[in-house]
Amino acid sequence: MIVPTTVLTVADNTGVKEVECINILGKKREATIGDIVVASVKKRIPTSDFNKGDIVRGVVVRTRVAFRRDDGSTLRFDDNAVVLVDKAAQPVGTRVFGPVARELRDKGMMRIVSLAPEVV
Repeated sequence: MIVPTTVLTVADNTGVKEVECINILGKKREATIGDIVVASVKKRIPTSDFNKGDIVRGVVVRTRVAFRRDDGSTLRFDDNAVVLVDKAAQPVGTRVFGPVARELRDKGMMRIVSLAPEVV
């Protein structure tokens, strides 16, 4: 469950390390796996193309709150993480770090799923 002011780690190689959620796209109060959030850059590496305070979009790929699947099983990760995307929902980075949920496939984020090392 991601709400505004939630700090998220970035799971790609754009050079951004942490972002803070500002808004959730769509008429939602909280974001889950596969939702697009608008965020502000909080931490970055010096060679990044993004600056602190830049507004970016990201797709939620991991959440700490347990996510219930249709078959009754639950899925929980160790952190809240996003992958930065552009307005066309294509990833900005060329690599994705860590596992991602297979629910991204249902939401049409196939490019992120193909870049991920593990789909859980």
